Amino acid sequence: MTYTSDLWHKNAVIYCLDVETFKDGNDDGIGDFRGLTQQIDYLAGLGVTCLWLMPFFPTPNKDDGYDITNFYDIDPRLGTLGDFVEFMRTARDRGLRVIADLVVNHTSDQHPWFREARASRESPMRDWYVWSDTPEPDDPRQVVFPDKEDSVWEFDEGSGQYYLHSFYRHQPDLNVGHPEVRDEIARVLGFWMELGLSGFRVDAVPFLIENVQPKLADPHDFLADLRAFMCRREGSSVLLGEVNVPYPELVGYFGAGLGDQLAMCFDFIGMQRTWLALARGEAAPLAAALTDRPKPPKDCQWAMFLRNHDELTLDKLTEAERQEVFAAFGPDQDMQIYGRGLRRRLPTMLGGDLRRIKMAYSLMFSLPGTPVIFYGEEIGMGENLAAEGRMAVRVPMQWSEDGGFTQSGPPIRDTPDGSFAPSRVNVADQKRDPDSLLRWFQLLIERYRECPELAWGETTVLEAGDPAILAHRADADGATVVVLHNLCDTAVDAELVLDGLADCRLTDLLADGTVTVPSSSRVTLPLDPHGTRWLRASPPEVPPEDASVKAH
Repeated sequence: MTYTSDLWHKNAVIYCLDVETFKDGNDDGIGDFRGLTQQIDYLAGLGVTCLWLMPFFPTPNKDDGYDITNFYDIDPRLGTLGDFVEFMRTARDRGLRVIADLVVNHTSDQHPWFREARASRESPMRDWYVWSDTPEPDDPRQVVFPDKEDSVWEFDEGSGQYYLHSFYRHQPDLNVGHPEVRDEIARVLGFWMELGLSGFRVDAVPFLIENVQPKLADPHDFLADLRAFMCRREGSSVLLGEVNVPYPELVGYFGAGLGDQLAMCFDFIGMQRTWLALARGEAAPLAAALTDRPKPPKDCQWAMFLRNHDELTLDKLTEAERQEVFAAFGPDQDMQIYGRGLRRRLPTMLGGDLRRIKMAYSLMFSLPGTPVIFYGEEIGMGENLAAEGRMAVRVPMQWSEDGGFTQSGPPIRDTPDGSFAPSRVNVADQKRDPDSLLRWFQLLIERYRECPELAWGETTVLEAGDPAILAHRADADGATVVVLHNLCDTAVDAELVLDGLADCRLTDLLADGTVTVPSSSRVTLPLDPHGTRWLRASPPEVPPEDASVKAH
């Protein structure tokens, strides 16, 4: 238990939210830190252990806050630094850690740094950005947002050179090859850590370290330097990386076996293979990903998720596989985006089928890693396809039948309608319903935290005798949890061989019931349609509630 406290991130439960869309505290129709602070007890009661805040800095808001004009202040629409400090104090009092988006791949083109840089080729800040007289020919694969951009270079009329923008043209790339830029980024981290942050989710990591002038001898040295700086300031601080690259390349972002760069990386490949498995009703795609996935360094961890604040990217699937997922979960062109992803939330993709939704989230929590929840998932919120692009999923939090996000009238963004409208999907109603998705999330979080084997243990995918079943076991220090998920809509039996567990009891953790493993170690476990079972193994003489504790 000491290890799980020191390395808190390895079995944390992370909750991502946008202050702007979570709760309005001053009745102006825009979420803010005062509103968020009012809901800290809700988040603590849910059981999450760490809040991840999307960007809350001053911004022209051309990219939902990811275009920043000042890294050392709060967007005035969201409050003041004083409001932020009060929020941090309250979160700390309730036992919640907080991390924030670190968006330093680029700035807004209205940031004072860029304004100074573009003023003259002789500007002392000129090399804080990436310039070229003759940019390289455009490669369509480099264009992240093909619906808005056709190049990653933009000509600056005033200074007569092109500047690099990996994303939108109003977001010029910072040049981390420049030592002054690296020092300034460290100061930004240090500033917010002094105000209580436990770490940062690093946006677009490969773009950050690769698109620099001059090229760094080893781009990963920058990540190692950032991590070392943070650990000098606060030993338990972490960097969570957005790194959507193949597994062999991704492992290097943890730190070449040392674990001295990113403490956590999102498992984009595992996420995409999960959606392919759900589309087929067969476990094989996900089982293969779990088998292929390399182990991170011992103090590092994978971050597991099914949806986030961006599009559901399917870029690591083949074209045929991607079309399977499109057909199953987003057949209309309006549901798709960039030719590679979906702009929908999970509950709508699963047709509002509560059994299937509960199974999918149970699967996410049980997979080896740290689960990351996107706000509103715990109540099954839908999307608003009338909104532009990725904004479809960034809808206001639904607190009550009338929305409850604000008392001032219309919120900053429209909420979903129909069966996913606030009158049908909201926190207040689900708090009163013991069978609601909200209560299911609370149970999953409680059980996940009680089963450190899931995050810390050795995971083995088991043969279950049916292609629809994903079965795996997690073993750590003599303790074992066995997990089963039925991905199809018919009842099935799992036929398992549980080596080393002969004569042990298997106690259901999500429902009442026990099973004894025969001396042959072969056991049959029935599963309902889209059913799920988490089972703790314990010797006959050890109560199941003590099995994990005794192992530690």
